[in-house]
Amino acid sequence: MKKQKLAVWVLAAMTTLSVMLSGCGGNAGNNESATATANGGTTQPTKVVFWTFVDAHQKFMESMAESWNKAHPDKQIALEGTTIPYDDMHTKLLIALQSSVGAPDLVDIEQSKFPNFMKGKPQLITLNDIIEPELSHIVKSRVDIYSKDHTYYGIDYHVGATVMYYNKELMDKAGLNADDIKTWTDFENAGKVMLAKTGKPMITFEGNGNWSWWPAISQQGSDQVDVNGKPTVDAPINVKTMDFFQHMVKEGVAAVAPGAGHDTEEYFGYMDAEGAASVFMPFWFMGRFTDHMPDLKGKMIIRPMPAWTKGGNRSAGMGGTATSITNQAQNPELLKQFLAYAKLSKEGNIQIWKQLGFDPIRTDVWTDPAMKESNKYTDYFGTDIFDTLLSVKDQIAPVNIRDISPKVFDDIRNVAMPMIFIDMKDPATVLKEVQQKLE
Repeated sequence: MKKQKLAVWVLAAMTTLSVMLSGCGGNAGNNESATATANGGTTQPTKVVFWTFVDAHQKFMESMAESWNKAHPDKQIALEGTTIPYDDMHTKLLIALQSSVGAPDLVDIEQSKFPNFMKGKPQLITLNDIIEPELSHIVKSRVDIYSKDHTYYGIDYHVGATVMYYNKELMDKAGLNADDIKTWTDFENAGKVMLAKTGKPMITFEGNGNWSWWPAISQQGSDQVDVNGKPTVDAPINVKTMDFFQHMVKEGVAAVAPGAGHDTEEYFGYMDAEGAASVFMPFWFMGRFTDHMPDLKGKMIIRPMPAWTKGGNRSAGMGGTATSITNQAQNPELLKQFLAYAKLSKEGNIQIWKQLGFDPIRTDVWTDPAMKESNKYTDYFGTDIFDTLLSVKDQIAPVNIRDISPKVFDDIRNVAMPMIFIDMKDPATVLKEVQQKLE
């Protein structure tokens, strides 16, 4: 009888233990990693679904997840990354968040699309607790653009500092020194010398893009949209800037980019054959040179933009993609820790440079010896890349990204720039018409 009672007691205890374990483990639809395994009490990795529209971003996040797992054996994650075409991904994400079903845990949201996700109550997790402790170490404007009502919702991969890319070989042939060019007046004068001595334009401007205008007006404290979300396309500084750039095209100092943009195969071939002596583009454009213009390796140098007035800003932060946590994530606190590790830590920011060739938002790593170590970017441009960035790190003003921004960007790219740089119409008239249309 005692043996029977003991057997019943053991069976009941085992049943109770089984129920307790199943209750702690999370079901098939839950990403929590609390289920203990039989081999020494290790935990199952937390499944993390990540969407992006850039394959290189996916590879970076996968590598950081692998690094995280090595450093945090008790907080393992299983990152499942997917690269989806740009428009498809943002549309799919918006539908998933609005319907409260099917959103990923982590997601990349491009800067110009971000306002679409800030309407009403954002369906993203607030990140103040991981961003605010690092504000003294990072370029604050690169998190401000992903905020609403003093609340942060995303962390960028890079600063996107706009710089001048000079062909030193062409500059030498013309007897010019890039370090002597301090202002846009200096630049125009150097361009006249370049044209006279080599027959080549000093610079190219886009005929259907935003990169040949936005950085230049941002340098001067202007923008396409004001802080209240109203379009300011025809602001006096904006008109004056376009007048000056169009004048350089008319005098041959500048040329319109073949293919009308700086990200076209026609342009890559033109520049690779030394078609023009320089271009200003954000820091991330380095990858276009290394990947699409191989014949310029060892010829290109990176320097600050010319200032519009003596002592004025010589750079501007352009472009960007924020990584955010959606409100459908099962374990947001763990994801915050991982996101801080991948994109706010020193090691994460060094890896952003090493793997992606971006200017990381954490400026204290810009002086780290790792930034001068040999890689495809230092081999192409030299080891003084971050010396240039350090010289302009306090000259990068924030840009205004508001609800109307996507519409403004489209009208600038597809209407204003072609009319100004291809049709050569009066900039003041064109910008006024665009402004009235937007209003």
